[in-house]
Amino acid sequence: MLNELAALRIRAGLSVEDLALMTGYSSRQVQRWEAGDGTPREGTLGFLRAMASAAPAQTNSRFNFIDLFAGIGGIRKGFDAIGGHCVFTSEWNKYSQQTYAANFRDNHPPHGDITKIGTDEIPDHDVLLAGFPCQPFSIAGVSKKNSLGRKHGFLDETQGTLFFDVARILKAKRPVAFMLENVKNLTSHDKGRTFQVILSTLEELGYTVWHKVIDAKHFVPQHRERIVIVGFRENVPFSWDALQLPEKGKAKLKDILHPEDGTEKPEARYTLGANAAVNEKYTLTDKLWQYLQGYADKHKAAGNGFGFGLVTPNDVARTLSARYYKDGSEILINRGKNKNPRRLTPRECARLMGYPDDFRIPVSDTQAYKQFGNSVAVPVFEEVARIMQPHIQALVETTEQREAA
Repeated sequence: MLNELAALRIRAGLSVEDLALMTGYSSRQVQRWEAGDGTPREGTLGFLRAMASAAPAQTNSRFNFIDLFAGIGGIRKGFDAIGGHCVFTSEWNKYSQQTYAANFRDNHPPHGDITKIGTDEIPDHDVLLAGFPCQPFSIAGVSKKNSLGRKHGFLDETQGTLFFDVARILKAKRPVAFMLENVKNLTSHDKGRTFQVILSTLEELGYTVWHKVIDAKHFVPQHRERIVIVGFRENVPFSWDALQLPEKGKAKLKDILHPEDGTEKPEARYTLGANAAVNEKYTLTDKLWQYLQGYADKHKAAGNGFGFGLVTPNDVARTLSARYYKDGSEILINRGKNKNPRRLTPRECARLMGYPDDFRIPVSDTQAYKQFGNSVAVPVFEEVARIMQPHIQALVETTEQREAA
């Protein structure tokens, strides 16, 4: 007779390896539990119960896509919403793989380093999605590499060349469309030469290309500018004019903060008690708060703009970064006079990036902060996917008709 763990795993449609990836345990540990050797934590069983009771995923897809440099799936969510079916995922970070696997119940596990995957191992697809690594092109990334005497952009030996893996796959697989994402600074890096190489490469592969910088501030209470590059294999009447962007700055931080008034169900890791008050562990210690104030004063006296970002519920935040786990300095919530400010909780970070509250966060706070800081703002890419959808569908149908003739 199956024990509860095994029964729930099977009902959820998960393999032993899937469950191990989602929970962070080893496959061997899961097998031991299922054999009756020890008992998993209640949190693991609760997670499985939720998975087992979830509605089955819809399968009426209209096109297939691949998700490269996938992170935790922010770009993917937009293309799932327009009827796409993900047939391949690549993400090298094991903790991001864990979060991705916990939220997307696929028939394929996330693959690792794309540089080690041949194009013959990647299934045919209609659309390629890629948020290729941005650190070599970001302002912070370039400054850090300059200070260390290291190369950046395409000269970066590890990350900068990853765009060419995108080009390699486009050349071999010839999808009808692609959508790429990067930091705004990509357009100005190396006096624009880096971006020109990217555009030229895509056009040489036979794609018509459009690009636009979009600020997530239209959708969420965060100033976050990213460049979106869209390409189609054949001529289509695509236009950025179709974008429907809400009034910039209308969303405020109060829309994503824990209300702490009892109207929100407590989430044990982040909020406590009948009022679901934010856990005190997110409040800055006296030592850290004093350090940040002293650091800001020092740079202000020197005429620099460095410092912390203290905000209220009626404000819009700075850009959430992957370094947020260190001190939270770019977005600190003002808790009132004579009180130390606090960091956002990981759940609030998820909301700030446009993820729904049913998005699972199976990793530590440190890893969660890194993941959301590296993520895209989901609503931006839901809107981009929406205006791409009719053109993708038209090209997919045309291709099918040609193949059937």
